[in-house]
Amino acid sequence: MVERGSGVAVWRQIGELLADEIRNKLYAPGERLPPEPELAAKFSVNRHTIRRAMGELEQSGLVRIEQGRGTFVQEHAIDYAIGRRTRFSENLRSQGMLGYIEVMGSQSVRAAEAARHLGLARTAPLLRVQSLGKAENRCIDVSEHYLDERRFPDFADILRKLRSISRAYAHYGVSDYTRKWSRITAAMPTPEVARLLGQPKTRPILQVESLNVDGDGAPLQYSVTRFVGDWVQLMVSDEAA
Repeated sequence: MVERGSGVAVWRQIGELLADEIRNKLYAPGERLPPEPELAAKFSVNRHTIRRAMGELEQSGLVRIEQGRGTFVQEHAIDYAIGRRTRFSENLRSQGMLGYIEVMGSQSVRAAEAARHLGLARTAPLLRVQSLGKAENRCIDVSEHYLDERRFPDFADILRKLRSISRAYAHYGVSDYTRKWSRITAAMPTPEVARLLGQPKTRPILQVESLNVDGDGAPLQYSVTRFVGDWVQLMVSDEAA
């Protein structure tokens, strides 16, 4: 299967063979590839050669490497709708997937730019909540949410319990809300964001800044959300639910 002395590096030949197997559906989307020792034995090479081939497949977007878990065939992209009524769990439910929010942490902060978006004084106390957006058990976004700490005390604890922004708002009597604006850009991830998203730090992400407002138009939440770039397609629509 591998031709030594052909002028093509062995690791590259292995990568091409595995890529063909993935494209021919030998491995299903989301399926874990055989572990390194098994592939090394299959191709009669050392594990370093397999690791380099896997790195090339990851760079091409065919697989994702999860530390401590293995290498998985990249799933089909999620169509994530962004509009006036953007809802994380509903976006995923419409595609037959379970979506939920996982809180990583929260702090009381002073953040002038976020306060400006929320219509507050630059020194107003804000609550910053860091969260992961999960599709099934796969992390598809890393977010920072800023809220008026006086209006939403203990929001992080409520969100941690309910795992839904909408249900957390309802706890405070906010029955409905809309997206006032979204700003979408491409950006390079920090090493920590790349690690959480399970992607190479050399691959761009999709970054969305947004502002949610209540039924009276009062700002609720300013967020910066970073989506995994090769597994999420953002669809902009005024009617997004």
